[in-house]
Amino acid sequence: MKAIQFSEFGGPEVLQVVDVGEPHPGPGEVRIRVHAAGVNGIDWKIRAGDLQDQMPIELPAGTGRDASGVIDEVGDGVIDVKSGDAVFGSGTATFAEYAVLHSWARKPDSVSFEEAAGFPVPVETAIRIIDQVGVQPGQTLLINGAAGGVGSAAVQIAKDLGITVIGTAGPNNQDYLTALGATPTTYGPGLVDRVRELAPDGIDAALDVAGSGVIPELVELTADPTKVVSIADFTAPEYGAQVSAAPGDYTAALTKAARLAEQGRLSIPVQQTYPLDSVAEAHTASAEGHVTGRLIVTIS
Repeated sequence: MKAIQFSEFGGPEVLQVVDVGEPHPGPGEVRIRVHAAGVNGIDWKIRAGDLQDQMPIELPAGTGRDASGVIDEVGDGVIDVKSGDAVFGSGTATFAEYAVLHSWARKPDSVSFEEAAGFPVPVETAIRIIDQVGVQPGQTLLINGAAGGVGSAAVQIAKDLGITVIGTAGPNNQDYLTALGATPTTYGPGLVDRVRELAPDGIDAALDVAGSGVIPELVELTADPTKVVSIADFTAPEYGAQVSAAPGDYTAALTKAARLAEQGRLSIPVQQTYPLDSVAEAHTASAEGHVTGRLIVTIS
């Protein structure tokens, strides 16, 4: 089968389309014929070697974690799905014609394979950090970097919980945040004053999904560093804030994503799709930032 691999760490140019043997599921896993795969920041960080100390891998290695497709092999002990079912989920080396998933949920008929492929990492991350920051229904949450995949999911999931959301994004994404249900504002100098005008009663908690160096401002706004969680700024503990990195319960997150999407309460738009032989371009676009929603690789 055709798959994306890299045999050395480096820029997107190290990614190559190669012919490799098909993977097969172990106990508690399923294999899918991949229709689409989501692009995440962790994909290009691993490829660049930035996470080798924290997440060592052996080369050559595949890339990709999120995918959607149709099951064609089921591992021992799997009883909730069968061959022929359309699912989306999290696995390994998903930029390929076939991939093994270790967590999954049934894809709602109303959701395309492309959009479903963009759900796993953003939704799991959003649910995890909303829970970690301890924000409650009726409170106000500030999300820094609210227009990307994780931010889009976090806005909608928080709103579904009855939480008021203020989100930061670039000038071109203010209407997008409004459509998601957040009160938008821009990032950059003057953030504290702008947010205080929007939330005169204060901010109860803040999430940083952009890693743009605003932890001190978020701490100032919440007046409690323990009510600030970042997934992208590892200097956060220097200010008393939290970092969230370890994944939580993927199966529960995917099941919730499927339910919310089926009910029309969760949608993460696809900004752009790329064919398999253009994964390098997708990695580049992800690394450059300023993505609204998700970047998706289509395989079949």
